[in-house]
Amino acid sequence: MFQELSTVLLSEYYNKPFSADIAILIGEPAKQHKFDCVSEDKQYVAECKCYRWTEAGNIPSAKVAAINEAVLYMLFLPAETVKIIIMEKATHVKKNETLAEYYVRTYRHLLKGIKVLEIDTNNKTIRAIKD
Repeated sequence: MFQELSTVLLSEYYNKPFSADIAILIGEPAKQHKFDCVSEDKQYVAECKCYRWTEAGNIPSAKVAAINEAVLYMLFLPAETVKIIIMEKATHVKKNETLAEYYVRTYRHLLKGIKVLEIDTNNKTIRAIKD
């Protein structure tokens, strides 16, 4: 499962223990929201997105909207929190960029203070797309 792999790799990448599905109070009035991967000290919060281009090589618009929703939730976290969108590396023969690269290029204006990392599930590595 991508979330489990993300949790392990984030722990190694940041040299901190991470756990999956941790609820954090956000908003006003405050309400609990479960984030996919959170460091033990709650300094790092990540949402995992395992999305691909469509079969024809088109943008998966509903899935991109789900990433934007995750970004919105992150905006309610404290400013000192390291906010991360972590995406599976998704390529397509018709595209010259991964889905994560496309997302950052297109939605950078929404990503103030949010990192975007990409996991290659084949070799289990993390690459920063937006740091």
